[in-house]
Amino acid sequence: MPVNETLSVYSDLCYAAALAVFMLGLLLHAAEYGFTRKPKQRAATPAAGVSAGGVATLDRPEEDSPGGAVGPGVRDRRPLAARLGRMGVALTVLAAVLQLASLVLRGLATSRIPWGNMYEYIAALCLAAVVAWLVVLRRHPVREIAVFVLLPVVILYFVAGTFLYAEAAPLVPSLRSYWIIIHVSAAIVGSGILLVSGMGAVAYLIKSAHERRPERFRNLGAKLPDLVALDRLAYRTAVFAFPILTFGIICGAIWAEAAWGRFWGWDPKETVAFISWVVYAGYLHARATTGWRGVPAAWINVIGFATVVFNLFFVNLVVAGLHSYAGVG
Repeated sequence: MPVNETLSVYSDLCYAAALAVFMLGLLLHAAEYGFTRKPKQRAATPAAGVSAGGVATLDRPEEDSPGGAVGPGVRDRRPLAARLGRMGVALTVLAAVLQLASLVLRGLATSRIPWGNMYEYIAALCLAAVVAWLVVLRRHPVREIAVFVLLPVVILYFVAGTFLYAEAAPLVPSLRSYWIIIHVSAAIVGSGILLVSGMGAVAYLIKSAHERRPERFRNLGAKLPDLVALDRLAYRTAVFAFPILTFGIICGAIWAEAAWGRFWGWDPKETVAFISWVVYAGYLHARATTGWRGVPAAWINVIGFATVVFNLFFVNLVVAGLHSYAGVG
C-alpha cells in the first residue's frame, strides 16, 4: 500500500515535539535535584523507619511537605524543588503522549505495525521505558533518580531521530510476518523496563559507594533515595521484565524456525540475546541469595543492561546482515 505522506509528516512533527518536551522535562528534574537539600542525619526511631524489633522498614516520605520529609537520612526537599519535580513529571507524561501519537501516526501512514526499522524500534523502546518509569513513580518515592532514567531515554531518542531516521515505508519482505507483532513487541517492552531497572542499579552503586566513603559522589550520592528503595526498584522491575524477555526470545526462536527451518543458529544476535537472558537470570538468583545481595547483585544487573545496549546497537548496526530481521530487535 502507498504511504500516506501527510500522516508521515505529522508523525515526524510529533516525534520532534516529544524530543523537545523530554529534554525540557530532563532539565526540570535536574533542577529539582540541584535544589534538593542533602539529607539531615537524625536519630533513628521506630517512627522514622526502624521498627522496635530492629527490622528496617521503608515508609513513604512526605516529599512535598514544606518542611521536607521526616526520617533519618531522608532528602529535605524545598518547595521550589518539589514544584520543579512535579512539572518535570507532567512534561514527561506529555512527551510520552506525543511519542505515542508519533508511533500511531507512523503506523497509520504505512498501514503496518510501527516498529519496522531501528528508528521506530528505539522510539517504541523509549516509550516503553518512560511508561514503566511513570508506573514506578506511582508506587515508589524515587523521583530523585528521574535524571538517571530520562538521560539515556533522551540520548536514545536523539540518536534514533538523527542518525537512524528512516522515511516511512512498507516493511521489508523478511519482516512481513505476524511474528513481528509478538516477538518485537515483547523485546520492546522487556528492554524498556530493563532500562529502568538498570538505571536503578546504577543509582544503587553510586549511593552505596557514597555511604561507604562519604567523600565519593559527595553531591550526587547524598541526595539519592536510600539503598532499600533503590534495590527494591531495580529488583522488582527486573522481575517483571524477565518473563517478557524470556517470552520474546522464545518467540524469536519460533520465528527463526518459520523463516529458516531451524530454531537456533547462534548468530550474533541470538547469542547476545541468550547471554542477556543468562545474566538477568543470574541477577535474580543473586538477589535472592544471601551473600550476593547488594553491590554484587547490582553489578550483575548493570552488566545485563550493558548486554541489552550492546545487542541493540553493535549487533543490529555492525553485524546486521547476519540476522533475517536484523535492524529491528
